[in-house]
Amino acid sequence: PESYRLARECEHGIVTWTTKSSQTVYENPWIRVREDQVVRPDGSDGIYGVVDLQNEAVFVVALDERDRVLLVHIDRYTVGSSWEVVAGGTDGEDPPVAARRELLEEAGLEASEWIRAGAMRALNGVCNARETVFIARGLSHAADPAAHRAEEGITESRWVPIADALGMSTTGEIADSETIAALAMATAKLAAR
Repeated sequence: PESYRLARECEHGIVTWTTKSSQTVYENPWIRVREDQVVRPDGSDGIYGVVDLQNEAVFVVALDERDRVLLVHIDRYTVGSSWEVVAGGTDGEDPPVAARRELLEEAGLEASEWIRAGAMRALNGVCNARETVFIARGLSHAADPAAHRAEEGITESRWVPIADALGMSTTGEIADSETIAALAMATAKLAAR
C-alpha cells in the first residue's frame, strides 16, 4: 500500500531497506552470519545474508624515513599468496591500541608518530566490517616478530615506495582491496597535511 511505501521513505525521498526479521545461522568468536527477511527498496520481499565481523579491524601503513611502506607477504587460507600492509582485528581493544599491537606482532616495530588516516567498511554489500586506517612513522625495532609471523603465515616483508605500492595494485601484485584502500587513504591524508 501507498502508506507503507511512504512510511519507508527517508528525509531525502529515498526508499530504504526494511528488516522484517533476522536470524543468526552461524557464529564464532570472529564472525556472525545472519539471514534477514527484508523488504527491498522497490517494496518487494526478499532475503539478505550478512556477515558481521565481531571486532573492528585496523590497518597500519608503516612508513620509514624515505616514505617507503612496509608490505608483508601472507599465505591466506582463503586466497593464498597476498602482499598486504600490517593489519588485524582489534580483539575488543580500542583501534589505536590494536594498531600498535599489530605493528609490533607482525613487524617487530614501534612508532613514535601515529596518524589516523580514516575509517572504512569492507565488502559492504555482504558484510558489516568496520575498519580504521593508521599511518605509523618514526619507526624503531622493538621485538622479534618471528613467532607471530609464523602463526599468521607471514613469510617475508619488504619496503616499497608508497607510490610504487599503489602501482602494484594495477599489476595484480597487490590484490587485497583493503590494502589498496589503506594505501590510497594514507596517501590522501599525507597530501592534505
